[in-house]
Amino acid sequence: MCARDRWLSVPHAGVRTRKGLVRTVRRAVQALRDRRAAWRPAIGSAAAGLVLAAGAVALTGPWDAGQRTAERDHADAAEAQRDHAEAERAVGTVPAAAPVLPPLDGAGTPLSPAAVERALAPLLADPALGEGAAGAVVDIATGTALYASDAGEGRAPASTVKTLTAVAALDALGPDHRLTTEAVWDAERERVVLVGGGDTTLTRDDLRGLARRTARALAERDVEAAGVAYDISRYPREQHHPIGEGNSNIATITPLQLNAGRTDGSASGPAPRTPDPAAEAAAVFAGLLADEGIRGGDGRPGRQTAPEDAQRLAVHRSAPLSVLVERMLTHSDNDLAEAVARTVAVDAGQPADFRGVDRALTARLDALGLPLDGVRLADASGLDRDGRVSAALLTRALALAADPQRPELRPALTGLPVAGFTGTLAGRYDGEGGGAGGGAGLVRAKTGTLTGVNALAGTAVTADGRVLAFAFLASDTREPAAAEAALDAAATRLATCGCR
Repeated sequence: MCARDRWLSVPHAGVRTRKGLVRTVRRAVQALRDRRAAWRPAIGSAAAGLVLAAGAVALTGPWDAGQRTAERDHADAAEAQRDHAEAERAVGTVPAAAPVLPPLDGAGTPLSPAAVERALAPLLADPALGEGAAGAVVDIATGTALYASDAGEGRAPASTVKTLTAVAALDALGPDHRLTTEAVWDAERERVVLVGGGDTTLTRDDLRGLARRTARALAERDVEAAGVAYDISRYPREQHHPIGEGNSNIATITPLQLNAGRTDGSASGPAPRTPDPAAEAAAVFAGLLADEGIRGGDGRPGRQTAPEDAQRLAVHRSAPLSVLVERMLTHSDNDLAEAVARTVAVDAGQPADFRGVDRALTARLDALGLPLDGVRLADASGLDRDGRVSAALLTRALALAADPQRPELRPALTGLPVAGFTGTLAGRYDGEGGGAGGGAGLVRAKTGTLTGVNALAGTAVTADGRVLAFAFLASDTREPAAAEAALDAAATRLATCGCR
């Protein structure tokens, strides 16, 4: 669990019941909202801690208290340990505080499906949601379906599909998996080959560390001058998303990228992108290698496939997949979603392209027993309007991620934005417009937005401590702000209706 989701140290005295606990959380959330203008930067981690204290993801059995470990190859254990330490510093994890609020066990008074129907149906029929939103609600503790309206109908999910990408990847690869970027030595051509492994979070500092270790390895071989090339053969080709080349929402899809090809220094959201992310990353690496005293050849690095007998010089490992998934969900990172999905495809023996992603993710979700009628995973990010998933699939996947027997799937919940405080929900649930302020801190959900498509899928905590998984998918919407307000109002109603 990342630092954002540590327990918040607030007084425990006087909290004796689930209702009292949730009331305590609501009062604290209101206090945070009241002070938001004065100290906004501190709110995200505090609110997320409150949500965990409220039990939104605390149904979940054993966890590692934030202490993540790398997969290590015995052949280069020392180097892996150095990379592990660097990655942990970059992620910013800290020792977990002892919990001061008891997690909810989901054993409060069950909700009545009829009452949930009465509460949600009018809200999901709001004209702002087009011809009405498909919806599903499941009690996470029992698996009971509490609401279903066109729940099995395939609809465009937009970015809510990232929850499925997260579940499939965590199941296939495990939460400790890391993406690697390697520098290898082509002795015949006297070249250092930078081999991309799909890490879109690679930073200039990461490349600087890789160049420093590469230079040391070359010095041990008495090499003072070397050319530089780059290898992107992990993917069958560089790919442009169907949304269009040059779109600010996603870079050219390639296994070698520096900060997802961003040219403005940003870390999330739409941004201008370099037209050739792999070549740009290789050029930066070559410059950093020269700074370490390794003289290079003339011109920019060229593309080549590293020979099979190339010797590894150095490796950079990303943060663990658990952290990558949380980042992908919180910030709706399209580049990272496509990269993670291609790692699943490669692991499954599929090509690392859109078709391979569809087959690999679908097969993994099917193996988990999730309902796939009407489903087509056109991409892993949700940018493709031809993708189709059902509300039933989304809620069942979220419920599975909360299964105490599946702790490896937990980041698919802990990464969900917190209503009113973090990620893509930071500017929503403020009580304005749709009157959804009561859901702040009690709703965690992945947003989904395309032109004419609005969606929301996540969890809500009721006053009795029940934790519910929900998904609302709306098509043919006309006003994005009105559609978002309507979806937020429905999620808030679910958390506050007391539907018995």
